Amino acid sequence: MKEKLSHGRSRRPAGKLSHKSRRASSCALARFLGALGLTSAHGTPPPPPAQILEQVRLNQAQQQLDLYGQLRSDATVIPFRLTQTGPIIRYTFAQPPVVLQLRLGEKGSALELVKSNSTEKFSASRLDEKIGGTGVTFGDLALSFLYWPNPEFIGEDSVRTRACWKLRLHPPSKSAAYSTVILWVDEQSGAIMRLEAYDWQNKLAKKFEVVSAQKIEGRWFLKQMRIEEIDQGTGKVQSRSYLEINK
Repeated sequence: MKEKLSHGRSRRPAGKLSHKSRRASSCALARFLGALGLTSAHGTPPPPPAQILEQVRLNQAQQQLDLYGQLRSDATVIPFRLTQTGPIIRYTFAQPPVVLQLRLGEKGSALELVKSNSTEKFSASRLDEKIGGTGVTFGDLALSFLYWPNPEFIGEDSVRTRACWKLRLHPPSKSAAYSTVILWVDEQSGAIMRLEAYDWQNKLAKKFEVVSAQKIEGRWFLKQMRIEEIDQGTGKVQSRSYLEINK
């Protein structure tokens, strides 16, 4: 009788795992990939980095806006008007009196100087010029880094409770102001939550971070962004400016 019971017991084919074992192995694999930054906060693999960057560009280029804001650094306040019709963004500054137009195309962005009846390409020699003495340059408004090739996915993080993908970007040539840009991209909206820009000695030069957001016509939009310039010698913040948007 014992012999019959022994032979009647079901045997698992060699090399196959039970459902419980497979589940444990899957959990272990998920934890391992998560530790490497290869899965999202929701447990699914992140999109390819080029696709994440494309979503950021689409997020920037699909808005209709007419807002007022200011650049602020200590006692310096530079008011501006921000209008956007799809891929065309226009900044109108009162002081210094200048109107800039940014065109977001499929392959690149173009910053233009708006005159009374025409536009012309913004001079490359002025891209590093600070706007009204703040820490924001004209080149910062050009968003050229959104078109840098071969972005790298380097993990996940959170910025002000928002789950973000992190990308590392390198410019196609040394004519760019920065050698590396690290982006924190909101996983749900595709919005830029934080940006770190490194110089050609690989030292942190400038940091941008969304401080707060606001709802305008049913959509979330930037309310305040902090811009910090970093002293190359000490690594400490040497100036702090804010880009603020009013309803």
